[in-house]
Amino acid sequence: MQNHSETLFDRAVQKIPGGVNSPVRAFQAVGGRPRFMAKATQQHIWDVDGRQYTDYVGSWGPMILGHNHPVIRQAAVHAAQSGLSFGAATPAEVEMAELICGLVPSVEMVRMVNSGTEAVMSALRVARGFTGRDKIIKFEGCYHGHCDAMLVKAGSGVMTAGVPDSAGVPEGCAKDTLTARYNDLESVKKLFAEFPRQIAAVIIEPVAANMGVVTPKDNFLQDLRELCTKENALLIFDEVITGFRLGLSGAQGLFGVAPDLTTFGKIVGAGMPVGAYGGRKEIMEMVSPVGAVYQAGTLSGNPVAMAAGLAQLNLLVEHPEVYDHLFALGEHLRNGLKQMIQCHDLPCTVTGVGSLACLFFTKEAVTDYQTAKSSDTAAFGAYFRHMLEHGIYLAPSQFEAVFLSNAHTMKDIDFLLHTAEGFWD
Repeated sequence: MQNHSETLFDRAVQKIPGGVNSPVRAFQAVGGRPRFMAKATQQHIWDVDGRQYTDYVGSWGPMILGHNHPVIRQAAVHAAQSGLSFGAATPAEVEMAELICGLVPSVEMVRMVNSGTEAVMSALRVARGFTGRDKIIKFEGCYHGHCDAMLVKAGSGVMTAGVPDSAGVPEGCAKDTLTARYNDLESVKKLFAEFPRQIAAVIIEPVAANMGVVTPKDNFLQDLRELCTKENALLIFDEVITGFRLGLSGAQGLFGVAPDLTTFGKIVGAGMPVGAYGGRKEIMEMVSPVGAVYQAGTLSGNPVAMAAGLAQLNLLVEHPEVYDHLFALGEHLRNGLKQMIQCHDLPCTVTGVGSLACLFFTKEAVTDYQTAKSSDTAAFGAYFRHMLEHGIYLAPSQFEAVFLSNAHTMKDIDFLLHTAEGFWD
């Protein structure tokens, strides 16, 4: 039987670097060659050879209601019938801004952009403009997109490849990026002491979901909030993954911590190319055309993306019980994996919160970048290939999350656990 994925990959490597348009898709971290996908619905995805998988990637998180939801699809199609892009203001942008500001208390004003990377890049510029300072603190292993200043000890695909930085990033672009240790407040205090009145902002994934899934220790986020206030620096939550996934007000609502600025990703567009950043009114009014911080984009607030995102967010508002289901699925998955580890004395650790989970191939408690890196990535690669051959599509990297959707069922989780156990039998 002809393998169309193989054929497509052979063609792709001739014209696309590595044969893919985003590095982690190349399967280099897990071995084998990528499967090219053709369609998806609910919790399932099919490749070009007709193989069906239960999908635990969900386009890296935004498909929280499952793939190809009929209400979302209808909203996007209806909007597309009126035009794909205008490069002008549209009513849907206003509705989206009002909805986000109504759901996330720390966000008084919001600006739409086209990706999580663009949202972070813009939020950092605003933070520097507002404070008049240049330096930014980030945390080792936290990934904030591929803008130059953030490719310093980054997570996600950069971490998977074992490349701590990126070629092509001038020294000047990264010189004002300082790195602290996740879950270690003292490392942040040390940087503030070393660079007094020079730090514009601290940016953090409140749940670090780009080095696996690493959750904040008790009071870490609260203490970080107090420290930033004391030092007159802004606190930026990168909620590209956690926003609207861990609740309607995101991780900041779950943990009860209000940042000064927040970045959101493609969940705002139900998986379409969308991002957003927002925060306190006095900070956001620094953005052009009101203020002196310039940021623009022809496709920002794209009408089709706004329609899809509004449909998804309104469904979540109308059906908050979705989060009960998602959290129950997550608990069932994490508890099942923990029981498996205990029963078989496996060299593994499970982390996660809500509808996010990660199985690390290390016995160490994973609390930061260093402990995450102790994972046996070769063992994870073998595990990934086993699961894939049994119809379970996981993220092709040890350092990514399992994303659950409302379309998944307890039966799906039981099958995943049964298949995982078969890996060790």
